[in-house]
Amino acid sequence: RPTVIADVDSKARIAQEEIFGPVLAVIKARDYKQALEIANDTQYGLTGAVYTDNQEKLAEAERKFHVGNLYLNRKCTGALVGAHPFGGFNMSGTDSKAGGKDYLLLFTQAKAISRKIKR
Repeated sequence: RPTVIADVDSKARIAQEEIFGPVLAVIKARDYKQALEIANDTQYGLTGAVYTDNQEKLAEAERKFHVGNLYLNRKCTGALVGAHPFGGFNMSGTDSKAGGKDYLLLFTQAKAISRKIKR
């Protein structure tokens, strides 16, 4: 059952954990800057969204919103299959993108070799 919880403190458990269900926690911010600070103040970073006509705020979100999937002026319920890769930051994933080129690195092993050459 979809649930909306209003007036949530940004440090509350519901604001600090990922919930995969029809739940919306509403946190008030005094301005856009504080809203980004609140959004980034968690150990998770799967998805974020910003809705505004202000191009400067959209550009700031691109630079400062620490999420693996950022949706600007569109729904934020997931990546478009076959259109772009998907993956989160921090505790929300491996920081790589399933379906992206960097995902291949998860299947490789790096090795550093050092040898002293006699002269």
